[in-house]
Amino acid sequence: MIDPKVKTAMEAALTAFSKYNTFDAKPFASVFGDIFGSEEDFLSKAGMLDEVFDEYPPMEPLREVFFDLLMINFFSADVKKLEEDYLDSPEWEEIEEETLDRGTELLNVLLYLNECVDEDIEPGLDDYLKEFLLVDEDEFQDEYAIYEPVIENQILIESPVTEISKVADSLPEDSELKELFYPLMCFFQNTGPSEQEKNNIAGASQNKDFDMAVLEILISFK
Repeated sequence: MIDPKVKTAMEAALTAFSKYNTFDAKPFASVFGDIFGSEEDFLSKAGMLDEVFDEYPPMEPLREVFFDLLMINFFSADVKKLEEDYLDSPEWEEIEEETLDRGTELLNVLLYLNECVDEDIEPGLDDYLKEFLLVDEDEFQDEYAIYEPVIENQILIESPVTEISKVADSLPEDSELKELFYPLMCFFQNTGPSEQEKNNIAGASQNKDFDMAVLEILISFK
């Protein structure tokens, strides 16, 4: 099964990526759709996903965010076909162990946006950090460490996207949020940008194809 929202997000990401890249990724929507919607188990689908990215290197920047989409699709659609306590099973623990180094923080943001829909609340950066990630709580200091660049630069929500881009560019290469910082901050600044506003975001981006693909995923989930 494929969750309709995941399908829309995946297609929007491929379209945005293609717009700012010489490689046309749009035709791969059906390929990824077949993988996401297949009856295979999660790790098999992850392997199929990797095979596509291995075969088409120009799409490599999207590999891990598409893994995030595969994971969110599993939580939204696939898990409904499994036993109620599957996510507490040894089998799922094993999958989590095998995929510890996969994906990005985009998955947490998508889980948060789904929660916003369920609770009928508007997404907000402060709410995401304090109420969802609980970065102020002592037992969640790992999250605080990952999101420190965002926490320290929350004021950028009020700044032009050119300023967000400058800060994103200045983050250390080993920051877990280095790649996601710009599209994440731009999204929380404006969760429903017009086409002109999207063009402005693209214009200030240092990494247009990736940033706009991620932004479209977030907009689709909102």
